[in-house]
Amino acid sequence: MKTTLLFLLFSLLTATLSAQQPAKQVIYTDKAPKPIGPYSQAILSGNTLYAAGQIALDPETGKMDTLSIESEIQRVLKNLGAVLDAAGMTYGNIVKTTIYTTDLKYFKIINSIYGQYFKENPPARETVQVVALPAKAHVEISAIATK
Repeated sequence: MKTTLLFLLFSLLTATLSAQQPAKQVIYTDKAPKPIGPYSQAILSGNTLYAAGQIALDPETGKMDTLSIESEIQRVLKNLGAVLDAAGMTYGNIVKTTIYTTDLKYFKIINSIYGQYFKENPPARETVQVVALPAKAHVEISAIATK
C-alpha cells in the first residue's frame, strides 16, 4: 500500500513537471531570408523567442544589400523585425541583442540606426568585432525576446 501510494505520488509529480516544460516551436517567415545553414530563423520556447542572427540578405532576391553600411544595417534590422512579427512580437519585446561586426569603426553608425528601433528602454546588448561573417556581411544581429 505504502509503495503504491509513493509510486502514484511520484507519477503525479513527474507528469506535472513534464507538463510545465515549454514546447519548442520553430518560427519561419518568407519575409526574412531563408536560413543559409542547418538552423531556424527563430525558436519560440514558452514565452521566450531566440532569434538567429540576421544579416542583410534581401528575402526576395537572396542577395546581400551592400549598397552602403547604413542600408546593410537597416536590412538586418528589417529582417529581424520580420522574424519578430512572425512570432507575434515587436522590437519592444526584445530583452537582449548581440551585434557582430567585422569592424568596430561601424560602431557609431550601428548605434545611430539601432537607436531608431529602440528609442525607449533599449535591450541589453553587446557588440563584438569578428574576423568574418556569412555572405561577406559586415553586421549580424541576434536577439532574445519575451512576451
